[in-house]
Amino acid sequence: QVQLVESGGGLVQPGGSLRLSCAASGSIFSINNMGWYRQAPGKERELVATISTGGTTKYADSVKGRFTISRDNAKNTVYLQMNSLKPEDTAVYYCYGDIYSVGTITSRDYWGQGTQVTVSS
Repeated sequence: QVQLVESGGGLVQPGGSLRLSCAASGSIFSINNMGWYRQAPGKERELVATISTGGTTKYADSVKGRFTISRDNAKNTVYLQMNSLKPEDTAVYYCYGDIYSVGTITSRDYWGQGTQVTVSS
C-alpha cells in the first residue's frame, strides 16, 4: 500500500507565500514523476507543476515565475513553494506520484487527500 500525505496549506493574504509538502510512504519501489494539481470551486482539476526524477520541471503558465516545484528523492517528498500568491490561486491542491510499488511491473498514479489553499485579505 502506498500513501501520499500533503501538508502546508492554509490562509494567506494576497502577495504572501506558502510552502506545500507531500510525502510518499509505504511499499514503494521507485517513483517517476511527481507533481501538483489544483481544483477551484466549480472548475476542473488543473495541472500546476510536475518534476521528474532527474529534476526536469514543468509549470502551468499561470504560475510560472511565482511557484517552484522541487523534490527530495531520498525522502520521497515533493514540495511546492508558492510566492506572490493571488486570490485566483485559491483551490484544493493535490499532489501525485507516478509510483512503482513493490512487486509490480507497471507504475500508477497515487494521489494525496488534498490541502486547501485560500488567498484572501
